[in-house]
This record gives sequence, structure tokens and C-alpha cells, in this order.
Amino acid sequence: MAFTRSGVRSSLAPPIPLRLIGNLYMEADSELHDDWQLVTEGSTSRLTRDFVFSSFVQAFGFMSQVALLAEARDHHPNWSNVYNRVSIELTSHDAGNQVTEKDRDLARAIDALA
Repeated sequence: MAFTRSGVRSSLAPPIPLRLIGNLYMEADSELHDDWQLVTEGSTSRLTRDFVFSSFVQAFGFMSQVALLAEARDHHPNWSNVYNRVSIELTSHDAGNQVTEKDRDLARAIDALA
């Protein structure tokens, strides 16, 4: 048995890789690092990930690189930095604060830096 895109079990449909994120199953994006989490609150969703570096300088350098990626895509993260830690949240405000392909694309690009 496999799950179809609608979530209905079918013995005819090819398997779709799914992973449990929070209390939801979503199609696995094999290109996203497993540390990305999908957070849903009411009708909104966002991808979140925390990064830890060995120093403030490394964390800030990482943020500078992410800023260039975000600017090139005209898609900017919500983020914070405390010493050697960087927390990133990705959501598409123009899509009603939902995770879209723009968020997954930026997450994959961020993963390539880390």
C-alpha cells in the first residue's frame, strides 16, 4: 500500500516519500536538511532551522552570505542572531504566510552554505 498525494491509501499508486514534521506528514524534500522543521499555527506555516557556529564572526559571516542569496531571490528570511546561533524562519508573506517553493528554494540554497 502507498499513500497518494491526497493521502488516500492505494495499492495502485506509486509510493510518495513522506516524512513526519510536527504532527503533519508532508512530501519529503530530499534536498532539504532534516533539521528544517515545518511549523503550522492556524492557517499559517513556516520553515524553521537553527544553526550553531563556533563563534560570532562565523555566525555573522553566514548571515551575510544568506543575505546575498535572499536579495538575489527577492525573498527575505525572518531571523535572529545571538552570539554563535542563527535562527531562520521562511514563509511567503505574499501567499498568506504559507510555505511555498520560494521558501524551499531558499532553504536549499542556505543548506548549501552550512
